[in-house]
Amino acid sequence: MSKLVTIYGGSGFVGRYIAYRMARAGWRVRVAVRHPNEALFVRTYGVVGQVEPILCNVRDDGSVRDALRGADAVVNCVGILVETGKNGFDAVQSEGAERIARMAAGEGVDRCVQVSAIGADMEADSDYARTKGEGEAAVLKHMPHAVILRPSIMFGPEDEFFNRFAGMTRTGPILPVAGASTRFQPVFVDDVAKAAEKALEGQAASGVYELGGPDVDTFRGLMQRMLKVIHRRRLVLNMPWFVAKMVAFGFDMLQSATFGLFTNKMLTRDQVKNLRNDNVVAEDARGFAELGITPMAMDAVLPDYLWRFRPSGQYDAIKASARNLRQG
Repeated sequence: MSKLVTIYGGSGFVGRYIAYRMARAGWRVRVAVRHPNEALFVRTYGVVGQVEPILCNVRDDGSVRDALRGADAVVNCVGILVETGKNGFDAVQSEGAERIARMAAGEGVDRCVQVSAIGADMEADSDYARTKGEGEAAVLKHMPHAVILRPSIMFGPEDEFFNRFAGMTRTGPILPVAGASTRFQPVFVDDVAKAAEKALEGQAASGVYELGGPDVDTFRGLMQRMLKVIHRRRLVLNMPWFVAKMVAFGFDMLQSATFGLFTNKMLTRDQVKNLRNDNVVAEDARGFAELGITPMAMDAVLPDYLWRFRPSGQYDAIKASARNLRQG
């Protein structure tokens, strides 16, 4: 009988890629999510019955335990960028990760992969980074042989980074950013999924891996790359830190005042704290090289999904060609 992996958050950005890879590798895949009806698309990743979404809330002992029954391996991809209602950083990224690892150990699960983030640190000022660090420590406490993956910012067709800022270019000539000089090392989401697959297949030593792509660039540089891909000219305007804090405070207060009807997906005060720190792989960290993976460059992927933000969308190249013919 094929092995079974439970993937918490398996319909999310990175989780769906891991689910797809594990199904293609012949595993049975249990996708544990809060809204299984919205995750039915994962069933198409395998043959009938091979990939199944099930109801689970990482804040609840019972549903976490039920999702683990009979599993040979577990992956935790659950994470949030913005706190909403009871889904706070502590509840989801710290306590949730601890709950999954503790119960996985109790169920005798052999392998565990925790998807964390570069910058995870229990002493960090940012609640996001602090709880990521606490989650890592909790996982290693209960499952010492776990594999911790710390990706830099991830890109891919469903990302909330390049897609978000490319969408903003449609509304005006200025593209405001906070932390324009902060450095990032963007990593293709499927490369992170490859790393998880290696760990689940027992082809990676336990411990922490920091995952970054082949390109390191500043926030401003990344926006300029994106603008080149979508054939738009915009002024990338850096917000001073005090301005960024005021803007973030305003959006956070709006979310509170509307009792969550408005979700601050623009800029939070916690994100401003994170943006003060570079998000690149440490010089002494293990990474893709130790996993035998060659990461994909941004230039090879971004045009495949950002073309829809070009002035004429899919017809942009055709119109440019027609202009060249007229000029000739």
